Amino acid sequence: MTRHPKQMGFDALLQDTDVQNAARVFEKETAHLSNDWTEALTYHHAQIEQHHAAMLANDFDAAMDIRKDAHLLATKLNGGAPGILADEDAPGYKLDAEARAESGAVPLWGQSGTFDTEAAGLWARVDMSGMFGIGATAMPYVGFSVRATDHTKPFLSETGYRSFLGCSVPPEPRMTPEGFVKRVIEAYVANELNGQLRQVNPRWCD
Repeated sequence: MTRHPKQMGFDALLQDTDVQNAARVFEKETAHLSNDWTEALTYHHAQIEQHHAAMLANDFDAAMDIRKDAHLLATKLNGGAPGILADEDAPGYKLDAEARAESGAVPLWGQSGTFDTEAAGLWARVDMSGMFGIGATAMPYVGFSVRATDHTKPFLSETGYRSFLGCSVPPEPRMTPEGFVKRVIEAYVANELNGQLRQVNPRWCD
């Protein structure tokens, strides 16, 4: 059915109104956020500190609100447009990289980082996601991946690699990201591997 030109013009007007209303809502939601990079980075560091405290207290509602606020910050830095994780120059990636923990140090909750840990009889190099990781605004615990530090020793898989997304453990007061990783690995070995680690296949060692 062909629309009348006046109807088409009215639809366009409605769409324009919707865009303007959405812009007003976004402006109101982000009024407390700066689009200056230096100020935004300082604010993001504060977000991480607050998020870490919330996670240690098992206040997941507060933690999720802070993560959503971090995404709003990145969106504002992106001129209000989506794509905050589109590439390495996108605001989400840049905020995450600038606030990343020093190599080898256990990150705060909400901070990305890489560190080594021992759990369930194996050593693993952990790559922990921060507030901009996959599913961070939908799941209480952030994701992480692990790699074998020694391919001559048994690990979680024949490839020497395993990722963990959407994992959960019984909440414990003051549980750190490393404590969470250890518990997830221990549960995986006990429940999925029946307590039996896998020998890494040499073809994956490079």
